[in-house]
Amino acid sequence: MIQACAARSTTVTRHQTQPAYRRVRRHPERASYCVEDAYSILDEALVAHVSFTMDARPFIVPMGFARDGNRLLLHGARGSRICRQLAKGIPATVAVTLLDGLVLARSTFHHSMNYRSVVVFGQCEPITDIEDKDKGLELLVEHIVPGRSQDARRPTRQELEATGLLAMPIEDFSIKRRSGPPVDDPADLDFPCWAGVLPTHLALGQPQPDSNGPPPPECPDYVERYRR
Repeated sequence: MIQACAARSTTVTRHQTQPAYRRVRRHPERASYCVEDAYSILDEALVAHVSFTMDARPFIVPMGFARDGNRLLLHGARGSRICRQLAKGIPATVAVTLLDGLVLARSTFHHSMNYRSVVVFGQCEPITDIEDKDKGLELLVEHIVPGRSQDARRPTRQELEATGLLAMPIEDFSIKRRSGPPVDDPADLDFPCWAGVLPTHLALGQPQPDSNGPPPPECPDYVERYRR
């Protein structure tokens, strides 16, 4: 059941009412089961890791994705193993993580990371309608680089037919996150080494124009000003 942040109860109550398979057990105070929190993480991330089992073996595959309202869109080649398997409606999980900082404590035992993560549980449904695929690919491109879909060539019907696009509802999920400084033992606070947080973020370099074909037009603002 989706929980809205505005109506959430105490952390303990929310934790206790979760099904066992998605309940955050270590540091439950860092958990959230609020859908707006999930949307925020998913909208910032670029890569999802999708897990499933096939022939009694576990698999995990990185995939491009986008959020379309209350569902995830996963993109791949229609004939790929993961798209063929997920299209059958088998159980799967989608994990997304944002790294916000490296936490350097005075003890190696207490080193950690600041992060935001969400794991979505469910089954995928293949998107087969050509118009729906076209809209889905536009969402995927806009999720990666806003403004790009209005600049690039639209996919042909043949390209759309070769594309695998899967939808998973964002209804069954868990969130876990950490923020703040290291948590050292009181006995270690006088230990003479630097302690603190090294913030991390996605750094983008200078755009590199393609050398194939005629010289490309001037680099557009949405590329020059791209930040995440």
